[in-house]
Amino acid sequence: MDTTTRIPAFGVGTFRLKDQVVIDSVRNALDLGYRAIDTAQIYGNEAEVGQAIAESSVPRSELFITTKIWTDNFAADKVIPSLKESLRKLGTDHVDLTLIHWPAPGQAVPLADTLGALMQARAQGLTRSIGVSNFNIDYLTRAIQAVGAANIATNQIELSPYLQNRKIVDFARSQGIHITSYMTLAYGKVLQDPVLLHIAGRHGASTAQVALAWAMQLGYAVIPSSTQRANLQGNLLAQQLRLTDEDMAQIAALDRGERLVNPEGLAPSWD
Repeated sequence: MDTTTRIPAFGVGTFRLKDQVVIDSVRNALDLGYRAIDTAQIYGNEAEVGQAIAESSVPRSELFITTKIWTDNFAADKVIPSLKESLRKLGTDHVDLTLIHWPAPGQAVPLADTLGALMQARAQGLTRSIGVSNFNIDYLTRAIQAVGAANIATNQIELSPYLQNRKIVDFARSQGIHITSYMTLAYGKVLQDPVLLHIAGRHGASTAQVALAWAMQLGYAVIPSSTQRANLQGNLLAQQLRLTDEDMAQIAALDRGERLVNPEGLAPSWD
């Protein structure tokens, strides 16, 4: 079963957004036409995301909802109960994609246990697809050995013009595993980049649109977040922007391996 084609190229992220801020962000996003929403158990905002969805007029069938299982819930007997709790908070009977948020710290829980439970969750209809997040080549290899590459819908990783992660991208692609880019704007750091400013000027676009269009043209899904309606709207327009080969080459040259998310005790040894 090929699960890789179902992930929308563009969605809205909710990392670090809480309470009324996340409700407003998701409500604005849905109102503007976003249909994919990315959250996680550890974000502490699933209930608010669910509230925003419930208060919108968008039917559930049009939405693509992603959540992520936190490390505390990796044990085989905890995955499904924790996912059911996420569904309760989100106000839905299923999510479209469930990811393992990080590799198990110190490999305390065998990866095959967690993935096996996620496969059961999928068989029970609690999630349509499963995948991983923040996996390096070693962990991705183990995941493939556990459940097969065809069952891993995506590897969601930090990826921006300043951190292009080519080794893991190339490996994932060689296995037919889709890449989702998070922090594509590097916490806004790339927005003042002279190269991106120049490309944006040529296209009459914003630097955010250029960075997002770059990632999508490479085949990645993107999930930028914003608390500002105007920025949510601007980001959405990145889907219409086509960069030239020269633009893409100039952005490729910006890679400097600058990683912003690397939590001690969680992060694997990066490739």
